[in-house]
Amino acid sequence: MRSKTVWTLCLLSLLFAGCSSKEEKALLQVYNKEKTYHKKLLQTEKVQLYDDNETQVLLTATYLFEQSDVKKEDDKRDEVFIVGFYMEDETVRDHLTEDFNLTLNGTLPKSVKVLKRSDKRLKEIPFVTAWGNYFEVIFPHTTSTKFDLLFSSKVYGKKKLHFAKKAKYVFTKEAF
Repeated sequence: MRSKTVWTLCLLSLLFAGCSSKEEKALLQVYNKEKTYHKKLLQTEKVQLYDDNETQVLLTATYLFEQSDVKKEDDKRDEVFIVGFYMEDETVRDHLTEDFNLTLNGTLPKSVKVLKRSDKRLKEIPFVTAWGNYFEVIFPHTTSTKFDLLFSSKVYGKKKLHFAKKAKYVFTKEAF
């Protein structure tokens, strides 16, 4: 009698442990497939510059920082962003470098590289459109755990994008 109960309990526990719903499996597959995209979404900000309540410039920036096992004081990695840029006005677009400025806590980028549409990183980040231009923008390392990317235009003004090396809710109870 006793061994029968033990065997029954073992079989029941195997049955419950081994079964999961099809929906659960499908959700896990979708999540695992899109995990990188969702992580990048958490590190993406968007701003729009207006003229007479019409969007003239749309800028998205994705911070490519990933946590590592390196101690904070030993971590000297550059701050790397993928910046998407769309302009309504073609005449201003032709003078992109003259009219627009991008700084990280007041520091100019070390390098700005145009990304080709075939760049695999563009498949992993949100808000990629067919009409935008995309750049890899590298800034010198900053020891600050939160910082602002300032996008300014001589014609349309300026806007800040808020980024952090940790989850933003760690710094404040409010959303940025």
